Amino acid sequence: MEITFYKYQGTGNDFVMIDDRKEAFDSKDLALVTDLCDRKFGIGADGLILIRNHADFDFEMIYFNADGSQSMCGNGARCAVAFSAFLGIIKEKTHFLAIDGAHEAVISKDQVELLMGNVKEIQTKHNDFFLNTGSPHFIRFVENVNDYPVFEEGKSIRYDAQYLPGGTNVNFVQPMGSDEIFVRTYERGVEDETLSCGTGVTAAALAFAKNKKKATIKINTLGGKLAVRFTSNPDGSFRDIWLIGPAEQVFSGKIKI
Repeated sequence: MEITFYKYQGTGNDFVMIDDRKEAFDSKDLALVTDLCDRKFGIGADGLILIRNHADFDFEMIYFNADGSQSMCGNGARCAVAFSAFLGIIKEKTHFLAIDGAHEAVISKDQVELLMGNVKEIQTKHNDFFLNTGSPHFIRFVENVNDYPVFEEGKSIRYDAQYLPGGTNVNFVQPMGSDEIFVRTYERGVEDETLSCGTGVTAAALAFAKNKKKATIKINTLGGKLAVRFTSNPDGSFRDIWLIGPAEQVFSGKIKI
């Protein structure tokens, strides 16, 4: 069978996108997912996204990491919104379903603003932090993130026994000012550093500005710039969390599967 695919990227986080509203793609074939995401023998991507119909939403996003596992992906969701607009499913606003529940999004020129799920709490672990923004994230603040051994330290923490069985994503964060940070991420499912991670920068922003009632934090990543806007509650939880950044179609093609 031959399928048409599209390649999208959001600040360097890249995805194979497939219009699967006819459900022709076998979503249980995880070997196929990993083959398509392989950068040497496939299309190459951090993840694969299927767009499907849903009776109660504009569309449903089915997301796979490059290893076939599933989780919420913030940058992937922003790209899914841009792709759905390209397909004519939506226009400027949308209400769609992902693995962690319902989301809203707004498109403004080349920017996609994604409403993330509420966050109940930030756990403190010595001088580090842990929270779930749709996917689990360990946060460590460092002085010089450019020279930090992200792969080695990230891999060690990702497989730490306390995070079994699923493991955790790992973010290293350097404050750049009162409302700006630089974030590098070791991403589970990719098992390497990625140029950007949407749920990761969201987690980093919340940990960085957790004592502010409202904040908009500017995010620098290796792949580009994002922003996170949120409101905190008196009980330490967070709401109205928006992940904001670009989403771009890179190319399209056909492949036999």
